[in-house]
Amino acid sequence: MKSTNAIWRALVVLFAFSVIQAVAGMLTMSGIKPPASPHATEWMLLSNSLVVAALAFVAFRSDLRGWQLGAAMAGVPLAIGCVNAIEGVFFLTNSVISWPRLFAFLILSAVLILPVWALLFGKRTDVPQDHFHPMGSKSSIEKLWKFAVSDLAYSFLYLTAGVIVFPYVKDFYATQHLPPMTSILAMQLLFRGPVFVLLCLALVRMLGLPRFAGALAVGLVFTIISGVAPLLTPSVVFPDAVRWAHFCEVTSSNFVFGALVGWLWGQSKQTAPAALRNENEKVQSWA
Repeated sequence: MKSTNAIWRALVVLFAFSVIQAVAGMLTMSGIKPPASPHATEWMLLSNSLVVAALAFVAFRSDLRGWQLGAAMAGVPLAIGCVNAIEGVFFLTNSVISWPRLFAFLILSAVLILPVWALLFGKRTDVPQDHFHPMGSKSSIEKLWKFAVSDLAYSFLYLTAGVIVFPYVKDFYATQHLPPMTSILAMQLLFRGPVFVLLCLALVRMLGLPRFAGALAVGLVFTIISGVAPLLTPSVVFPDAVRWAHFCEVTSSNFVFGALVGWLWGQSKQTAPAALRNENEKVQSWA
């Protein structure tokens, strides 16, 4: 698929994505007052554009086809959204948001956008070959220690960024009933961390890039979907000052985490096919 062809297909996906979100919102979030912001629609369109652009890049690079590709493109943002919402249930106990309705919105949006991705990007004949399998290429011991390091790295980055940003959000969280630190750490180590590691591994697999380029791409795509897009749009949950503080916190820590997973699990030069080695050398020469 040529890049120009992929761009217009991505624009169609963006249109469908925005319409589906509007319909899903009317069906699941009716009665909930949207945030009072003069540019909420523009922020939402920008957020949607970034998500679709990131996913379209992954779809363009992926060797998956048909419904497998559609499920992957719909599943990545769904998983991230559900994980973030589950954390919100524990942290934002005084929030006005209806969490069951939010889960319904996320699931319905994913189900409706799945066939759009499958039809527009899943019927390719020029599917890339020789994609690297980050899990299949490792021994059991290597998979175990790399997964543990990745999981611990997420928790460390999460807590470090949280400590840095806390002075800017402490007044807001004084109105919430925060869980104890042991529960917060357990959630990161046993739930959010493992899920996000698996999602980043899926991105490594689908992007099929060599180690250096793959690390940058995974970090960027993961950050856009998990941090930039959700916190770019005005929210009924966070006041603007708190939202922007979390924006800086989440985007910085998630990019480092995604890039670390991409590099740690990526394909080395010694084992990469010649085409991928040449591509990596070009990327390094541009950096």
